[in-house]
Amino acid sequence: MAVNILAFGPNGSGKGTQGAIVKDKYGSAHIESGAIFREHIKGGTELGKKAKEFIERGDLVPDEITIPMVLETLAKYKEQGWLLDGFPRSKAQAEALDAALKEAGMKLDYVLEIELDREIAKERIMGRRLCANDNNHPNHIAFDAIKPVEKDGKLVCRVCGGELSARADDQDESAIGKRHDIYYDTETGTMAAVNYFKAAGGSKVISVDGSVAIKEVTDAIVKQLD
Repeated sequence: MAVNILAFGPNGSGKGTQGAIVKDKYGSAHIESGAIFREHIKGGTELGKKAKEFIERGDLVPDEITIPMVLETLAKYKEQGWLLDGFPRSKAQAEALDAALKEAGMKLDYVLEIELDREIAKERIMGRRLCANDNNHPNHIAFDAIKPVEKDGKLVCRVCGGELSARADDQDESAIGKRHDIYYDTETGTMAAVNYFKAAGGSKVISVDGSVAIKEVTDAIVKQLD
């Protein structure tokens, strides 16, 4: 049976890592909004070109660009089920997604929220490294459990040995602040979206502490999944 999940958590909370674990439990597609953007940007589509301008500034991509990208992808995995990570990022997007899911007859089974203090989230962002082969391979210079490994005098992915890089905006405290301003906004931002789905009912809400070790977060999530 297809299981549909929304995953929420501020940048730096590890929601990509946890999302990959959860989707494996159900055999769902892991739909990461950033990957959808990258596909369009790499393909040079008009939506991709417009989205790139906003992403590079650390700003929220407008709904008229984001929603068509995301909904098109969800429809492809209606039978398989999906875990959506990184969308919605605002209350308006949450309302639009909720309406679209109902119209398409897709039930939202779980809303997963990873809670993390804003300052801790910032520190985690600045220490993370991205694998060229798979962005969901966890690598972080500050955590022993997921530290990259050294090969030929340079750090490489601890999972596959792939080349590592740091996003420029991950080293820019101003850009990080902009992204977190959006997430922690309880009036119109991502936290408002989380609260919208909590109030809407019809889905099981799982909220866990993201400040503990990766395995502890995983155990807390799996324990609450049916």
